[in-house]
Amino acid sequence: MTDHAIATPQRTSSVERHLDAETRLWQHYGLTTRTRYVEIPRPRARLRVQEVGSGPPVLFIHGTVGPGAWPSLIAGMPGFRSLVLDRPGWGLSGPIDFAGHEYRAFVANLLRGVLDGLGIDRIDVVGASIGYVWALSLAEHHPSRVGRIVMLGGGPLVSDVPIPAFIRLIRSPIGALVVRLPMSSDRLLSVLRQNGHGPSLDAGRIPDELIDWRLSLANDTPSMRHERDMVRTILGRSTWKPGFAFDDRDLGRIAHPTLMMYGTADPTGSPDLWRRVIGAMPHGELEVMDGAGHQPWFEDASLVAARVSRFLAGAPAR
Repeated sequence: MTDHAIATPQRTSSVERHLDAETRLWQHYGLTTRTRYVEIPRPRARLRVQEVGSGPPVLFIHGTVGPGAWPSLIAGMPGFRSLVLDRPGWGLSGPIDFAGHEYRAFVANLLRGVLDGLGIDRIDVVGASIGYVWALSLAEHHPSRVGRIVMLGGGPLVSDVPIPAFIRLIRSPIGALVVRLPMSSDRLLSVLRQNGHGPSLDAGRIPDELIDWRLSLANDTPSMRHERDMVRTILGRSTWKPGFAFDDRDLGRIAHPTLMMYGTADPTGSPDLWRRVIGAMPHGELEVMDGAGHQPWFEDASLVAARVSRFLAGAPAR
């Protein structure tokens, strides 16, 4: 593992723009990060982790909004050592080839390598969207390395979850062009509205710093091109590929305490679907947030942060 000041990607104008946008985003919430690079031997990868605060360690694994989705939530969780992973190929993490591997075991071993590189034996994990597929995969394959799990928003966890239109698009042949086209603010705002965050945009709960950062992620890094490569390994023409999604039997073997928070404005799944999914887990809890979108903390970061903090501390639900 290397410090940010010792070994970084080559500093180019695009990297500088992205780092500047990232710094402004974290500073908007009064936070400063410490950046690490973890070398993973198998699969060979160099992954970036940003660290904030001190206390019990918590690993945050992002979805397709990206790692910059987390600062507003982490700002409300000061009692934890928050570790934000740039998934492979995202931000300043190096890419890896997902093809030819059993996805869940592959990402579980990758995360085990991250924990080994950080010198952490056991950790709580917070995931959003596909990020909690990673969290549950780690718990499934290396159960002793995981304490508690938090799942935020809907995600491609089970085969019943419809494939989001944007994911179908980037998987398609035209997606090769889409992920290379510059992203405009209008297009980004439209995606956020489609994911249930229109009221928060209108109310100013999603700051300009987050919009600027996400535009930089799309336009100054190859993140979405790498994400398309991954999506093509987990998604067929119309269904998730075999071995990617969990079934009830798989979920029933994950005995870790697990909290899911899902918003009724989230287009991924439905409250009834997630009640069934969480009901298949021995120690699962579901909280439904009225009107919240795909990233439910975008609607009420303080509420979600307080609930997640209580859960990770082992406190009973109120």
